[in-house]
Formats: sequence, structure tokens, C-alpha cells
Amino acid sequence: MVMQCLGAICGAGVVKGFEGKQQFQLLGGGANSVAGGYTKGDGLGAEIVGTFVLVYTVFSATDAKRSARDSHILAPLPIGFAVFLVHLATIPITGTGINPARSLGAAIVFNQDKGWDDHWIFWVGPFIGAALAALYHTVVIRAIPFKK
Repeated sequence: MVMQCLGAICGAGVVKGFEGKQQFQLLGGGANSVAGGYTKGDGLGAEIVGTFVLVYTVFSATDAKRSARDSHILAPLPIGFAVFLVHLATIPITGTGINPARSLGAAIVFNQDKGWDDHWIFWVGPFIGAALAALYHTVVIRAIPFKK
């Protein structure tokens, strides 16, 4: 996690270097925020659902118990499609975080209030969405009962 966060910070720095200061400021440095007309609850819900869809797709596409022959070769297709659909649905609401490291890198390099105001949403939402996807995949889809 630490290395992914450092990589995101470096990546955002490279983008800032190539864009130029004026363009970078105009575009908000790529920092995520909840769009006008939406509440923080809407943004949190979008991040939870978006991350759930992505993580559940990854679990399903890479599940070792799948019987489909060579299914590991085709796994990138549904994962990429899930990323595409989540972006279509959540870009208008939050700019699509679904990865706390990516949101952190842009917020640190942009370093304006806009980048930090709703930043907690881009950590809490993905962690809740990923945990729910893991729970759903483990308990419901794979039918592993809770131990008493």
C-alpha cells in the first residue's frame, strides 16, 4: 500500500510537470471531489458501489475454483469492462476514485482545499466496498458458512 501511494504521488507529479501550472490548476490537479449537486453521502455511496463492482469482478474473474478452461487468460476482459462501467457511472459524481492511492497522489500534488475537502470519502468508500465484495464473494457466492 505504501509503494502504491508513493507511485501515485510520483505519477501525479509527472502529470503536473507535463501539463504546466495553469492547465494543472484549471483541471484541479486530477484531485477527486464530490461534484456540485451531490451530497457527501451520494459520493460515499458511489465510491462504495463502484469499488464493490470492481473488486467483486476481480474476485470472480480470478477465482481458482472456476471451471472454465483457461479462464485466467480472459480475466482482464471482465475486469477492464468493470473499470469502464464504474467510470461511466461515477465520473459525474466523484471523478471516480475507487483506489485510495490514486486519490491521495493527486490530492498531495494539487494540495488545495478542493483536493482535501472530501478526501475521506476516497478512503472510506473503497475500503467498505472492497470489504463487502470480499464478504459477498466468500460467504454468498462460494457458500462458505460462518464458523460458530
